[in-house]
Amino acid sequence: MFIPLVCHLIFGFAVLAVDLSLWHFTPPVLKLQRILIRLVLLLLFSWVILSAGISPLQAAPWPDDVGLDITGTILGVLWWFFAARTLTVVLSGVFFSRTGFAGTLFQDIVSAAVFLIAIIAAAGYVMQLPVKGLLATSGGMAIVGGLALRSTLSDLFSGIVLNTTKSYQVDDLILVDGIEGKVTDIDWRATHLITSHGSTAVIPNSVMSAVKILNLSRPSDVHGVSVTLQVPARVRPSKVLEALEKAMQGTRALLITHPYKASIKSSGAEYIEYEARGYIAVLSERTTVCNHLFDLAHRHLEAAGVLLGTSPPTPLAQSLSRERLLLEDLKIFRSLRIQERDELAKAMVAVEYHADQVVLELNQVSDFLMVISTGVISASVHDGEHLSEAARMGPGEVLGEEGILADGRSRAQFRCITRCVLFRIDKLKLNGYLEQGTELTAELNKLQLFRQGVRQSLLLQKPVEITKGGFLRWLKSA
Repeated sequence: MFIPLVCHLIFGFAVLAVDLSLWHFTPPVLKLQRILIRLVLLLLFSWVILSAGISPLQAAPWPDDVGLDITGTILGVLWWFFAARTLTVVLSGVFFSRTGFAGTLFQDIVSAAVFLIAIIAAAGYVMQLPVKGLLATSGGMAIVGGLALRSTLSDLFSGIVLNTTKSYQVDDLILVDGIEGKVTDIDWRATHLITSHGSTAVIPNSVMSAVKILNLSRPSDVHGVSVTLQVPARVRPSKVLEALEKAMQGTRALLITHPYKASIKSSGAEYIEYEARGYIAVLSERTTVCNHLFDLAHRHLEAAGVLLGTSPPTPLAQSLSRERLLLEDLKIFRSLRIQERDELAKAMVAVEYHADQVVLELNQVSDFLMVISTGVISASVHDGEHLSEAARMGPGEVLGEEGILADGRSRAQFRCITRCVLFRIDKLKLNGYLEQGTELTAELNKLQLFRQGVRQSLLLQKPVEITKGGFLRWLKSA
């Protein structure tokens, strides 16, 4: 009788060991198989201990044998834990989806409740402990523990509230308490962010529920972008606002369905702070668009005669005309000597165009190289059916290089979006510099080849990498 009983007890522990091993080595993706294996092993374990005379609802039946009594008690208690774990696995597989904070949190709460019941049942049935007194003692301990863990409990319940209200989720880009980052995890205690610098910020959930959260990822198709500039107070605001409006018109990245605007944010004795605000469709392009808006704002303000910064312009800059300043900034003319640039600036002729007026028609041979002084120009190419806008141009950019190099026809139509002023440089005037074999010819050829590549990519509907203004690179390369 003793030997078979011992074999049953050993077999019971062996079943538990097999359960742990199979659970460890069975892939988590095989949920149904894991559940079935655990159910089968629970039934086998129950049959083994019942065959040995051990009941989970009673104390061990060998009070006179200390060894058997302890072994039977241990197996009885383990049955309750085995049953609790099996129940949580079944509930998890049937009712809960462990994806995200919600599934994890509610599954853990249910699991904790099931195991708490199992502990109380094991203490009352198997160990014959006074459950009422135990519950009273545990209630007092819970009060003491609650006071000691106020901060942790605050984070826990704040996490539940955040999950219920769904202010943000994993992969959202949020701004909280001056920290901007992408949500990588939301656990019981804190929210984890990865910042733009690649560092991890861990913010307690109680803090997250108490501060203002700006979710930059919602809505998913509209995201605000803005740039702020300080301009000396002596400059008339209408001039600055007009320049900023042109800067926003000069980029195709802003959504036309959501109006952009320029406004005054604040004013002081020395400076007035202006803001240019618009909307984009892709959040990841925000930094690129903001940088481009800053560049456009600077160029249009400079074209309007507004200089940023506290330092006054140098005497040399003050003595240079607008034409000469443009030649100084244009890359294609950097190979010319200072004297040659001075002569070329004197030969430049200013021409004014009205909004919606065509500056250079598609397939037209230009007799001038034109430099934009003020305004915004749209460049459109023909895709076989109709004209499609490829880019927008602003101050300091050139057009008409095809006609200058080899009497080539313009591959795009250039139309004014706003009132524009362009400086024309006669082809005959440029021929003298081109015939000298200077770098001017190489720069114009490089510009033409680059624009041809962009145009071909657009017509073939191939994605072109957008950096520093995207299509505006084909214009800014001048």
